[in-house]
Amino acid sequence: MTETLDGVESADTADPATADPSGERTRTYSWSDPLASSSEAAGLSGIEYLRAMAEGRMARPPISVTMGIDGLTEVEEGRVVFHMTPAEHHYNPIGSVHGGAFATLLDSACGCAVQSLLPAGDFYTSLDLSVKFLRGMTKDTGPVQCIGTVTHIGRRTALAEARIVDANGKLYATATSSCMVFRAGDA
Repeated sequence: MTETLDGVESADTADPATADPSGERTRTYSWSDPLASSSEAAGLSGIEYLRAMAEGRMARPPISVTMGIDGLTEVEEGRVVFHMTPAEHHYNPIGSVHGGAFATLLDSACGCAVQSLLPAGDFYTSLDLSVKFLRGMTKDTGPVQCIGTVTHIGRRTALAEARIVDANGKLYATATSSCMVFRAGDA
């Protein structure tokens, strides 16, 4: 199967019919230079940067392509939505999506929700992430979305929450995160 991720071809032979005789699957992908995107974004507010990324005018970060996150599809002040289709390459040894894939998606949604409220020159970093796994995902789950929202933003810290739901609104995981905010004018 071939997917297009931001115009980047990604070959994924997770289909046993296309796997080699040993059952080995392959997945290849490529990404854009993250420092170039960072330089392009230097004068943009957080929401401008995220909207440019959602609209394909700015390259997605490498982790998004690596994890197979389909993309950032909604950006509002204090709220973002990511989409991902769980696949076999997300699996842990027990045959379901690894908790790290959940956590990466939830952390991205929490952090980007905070970023959407920051003016140009300000940035953030995650201080913590508390994840609650409610049910497992597999490649049969179908597309999911991860909705991140800011619950509080102050001068130095921000709090955000995120949840992963399927197309029917079934809840798979939730998270809360605290972020440290770095203001451009501070030394």
